[in-house]
Amino acid sequence: MWLLIAAARTPAADNLTLAPDLSFTDDSSGAFPIRGDHLADTPVVRGRATVVFFGASHCWNTAREAERLVALYPKFRDRVSFVVVDVNHPSEAQQALMDAHYKGFIPTVVVLAPDGTVVYARAGETAAQRGDAAALDALISKALTK
Repeated sequence: MWLLIAAARTPAADNLTLAPDLSFTDDSSGAFPIRGDHLADTPVVRGRATVVFFGASHCWNTAREAERLVALYPKFRDRVSFVVVDVNHPSEAQQALMDAHYKGFIPTVVVLAPDGTVVYARAGETAAQRGDAAALDALISKALTK
């Protein structure tokens, strides 16, 4: 079970960007695809919708899903917490999320409503086309209306 925090120092990962030189067609990228502030210490906060992204370097599917997430970040950052987990190097704070939601496949996206209800939890990309963030946008929007 993951831990819900009533109040937190850092409500979300911030300043999310894509790492440079990612490959979206093969597994040659050595860097974790998302960069930002507070990636390792972001808790799930009760009362706020949350997107949890599980991924790893050396995975073009992770890079493509990261591209979608980072594209939507500016639209939702004031209303949604973003938690980014490098499954090869999870922080201590992220271990409960891994235990609860990560089943060994990357990328995995989990969308939680403000009350902690799981709206979406699946491995694999949320779209077939690179850059198509419509399905992920709809999932995040759904969490906000629950």
